[in-house]
Parts: sequence; C-alpha cells; structure tokens
Amino acid sequence: MSLFDSPFIAAPMAGGTSTTALVRAVQDGGGLGFLAAGYKATEAMAAEIAAARSAGLRFGMNVFVPDPAQLNPGPEARAALEAYRAELGSEAARFGVEVPPLRLDDDDAWQGKIDALLADPVEFVSFAFGLAGASVIKALQKAGSVVLASVTSVEEARAAAEQGPDALVVQHSSAGAHSAAFLPTGAAGPGMGTEGTTADLVARVRAAVDLPLIAAGAVGDGNALKQVLTAGASAAQVGTALVRTDESGARQAHKDALGDPHFTDTAMTRAFTGRWARSLVNEFVLDHADAPEGYPAIHHLTAPIRAAASAAGDAQGLNLWAGTSWQSARTGPAADVVRDFLSGL
Repeated sequence: MSLFDSPFIAAPMAGGTSTTALVRAVQDGGGLGFLAAGYKATEAMAAEIAAARSAGLRFGMNVFVPDPAQLNPGPEARAALEAYRAELGSEAARFGVEVPPLRLDDDDAWQGKIDALLADPVEFVSFAFGLAGASVIKALQKAGSVVLASVTSVEEARAAAEQGPDALVVQHSSAGAHSAAFLPTGAAGPGMGTEGTTADLVARVRAAVDLPLIAAGAVGDGNALKQVLTAGASAAQVGTALVRTDESGARQAHKDALGDPHFTDTAMTRAFTGRWARSLVNEFVLDHADAPEGYPAIHHLTAPIRAAASAAGDAQGLNLWAGTSWQSARTGPAADVVRDFLSGL
C-alpha cells in the first residue's frame, strides 16, 4: 500500500465516465482516483489535469498505447472492416444517422499526450492496450511519475516487467470494458478458457514478477477486495462498482441498465470498438457477435449509433460496459461506495 496509500483505486474509465468529481469523491471516501486520457485531445487531457490539481486532488492519468498493426491493416483486415461498416448500415438507419467513412489514422494523440505528461508530470501514469516502451517509462519516472503497466497474463506481466514500470495492473477477464491484453488472445477473446479468479491470477503473477500489483476484475465488494489483497495485490482497481454513482459521468442509459433486471449476462465483444471488451449482453452485442478486430476504426464507425442510442435512452444500441460483478453496483455518492469497500479491512 506504500505506493498508493489506499488499497482502493478507481479505475480510469474513458469516454466520460471518469471525472474530476468522481476522483474527488473517491478521495473523500479514502481511495485514489484515476482520470482517463483515452478519446480526448491532448489539450482536453491537460485541462482535466489542471482542474484536478487546482482542486487539490491526488490522481493518476491513464493513456492508451496505440497498436501500429491496427492503424495499418492489411488488405484482408481492411476488407473485413469495410464489410462491417456496411453491416452497420441498417442500425444507423434505425437511429437516423450515417456510418462514417473508415478511419485508420487515429493513434489517440499518443506523442502529444506523452509530451504533455513529461512537461507537466502527474503523480501516477498508467498504460493500457500495450507496452509504452522502456524509454517512455524511464522518461516519465525521471519527470517524477509513478508508472503502471496493464497486463492480463503471466506472459504479459513478464514482458511488461522488463521495461521497468513501478507496478503492474493485473486485469482478469472478468473485468468490465476493454481488455488490456496485448499478446495474442485467440478467437474467443482474452481470458476465455482461462480458469480461476482475479485472486488466482494475482497469485500467479505475484510468483512470476517482483513488482507491486493492482488487481482488476470482478472486485465488486469488500470481500472481493480482501481476497485480492490476500493473494498478493497492493490494491484493487475498481470500475463497474462506481459507474452508477452520482459523480460518474457515464450515460444515464448505461447507469440504468446496470440496475435493470432484464439484463442477465455479460459477454466479451468487439462489436462496439473492434477491441475485446466486456459488456452487458444487449441486442447490439447479439447482432454483431462476429465483429472483426479493428481498434479504434470500429469505435469511430459505431460512434454515431451509440450517440443516437444514448440520446434516445435506448440501451440496446449502447456499449454497456460491465464486469461480471455488475449486479452489486449501486447508486448514490461514490464516497459511500469506497467507504463500504474499505470498512471490512
């Protein structure tokens, strides 16, 4: 717990869910909050950092690592993306929007964000979707940041540890939203067929690498938190349990769906973004079970549909990110959620 001063870390949730208000509430409850740079312009990330800093908050910033292969797909992969674009036409028509042209040039302003974080360092920087590179990690550490790499297996943990981060976020396949996996995962998705719990994965990684670990995946209450700490984690990164809270910036339809008994399961899907992510199973997930790989190209293709579905309050067309413990997520102040997690420790 020495790195973070709390065993509770609010997961960075891109797309608007993580807010400075949520970070403040998590801090008030005794935890540490993260902001998410994903999908933001560099200037927007810098403004959010400034706002959090002026509010006197401790916080970290999460950055997506771009995948060159996804930005430069071969002819077969590009054809699959164009076919999926055509497939989305009927959905778009239902919501009165158009599917945009295929976009393959979005690296999420990677270099601009790294440059900004070096010029104006934050306390913690975490990376997801790949390895940032030893030189980037070393530069951020020299600037004063604690650097976290996200992994989903022992093999990824070993690869990440070689680059010299200060800690690892160990994400189990039960986690909601995007998988952080960066090594090949197979057609069924990351973690599918892998036995055990988040605590089991933490224990395996603990035996393989000598770095502080943050557990992520199905940490839905204080008992689950206790289990991953016992397994060797220094802290847990909690996301889904905070999505419905007052300070969360998640879409209202998403918040409501997490409490709707009509949703009975989650599944890994590439339908919304072209990258494996765990969502509540809705019509969009079922209709596009064979969506191809292609991040963030598919994110851009489905963005108008998701925006229109949100505006209409139609949860069947939304990416309803949720971990497998989603049913324990509740409404109310985030600070109260954090206190409840910590009360039994």
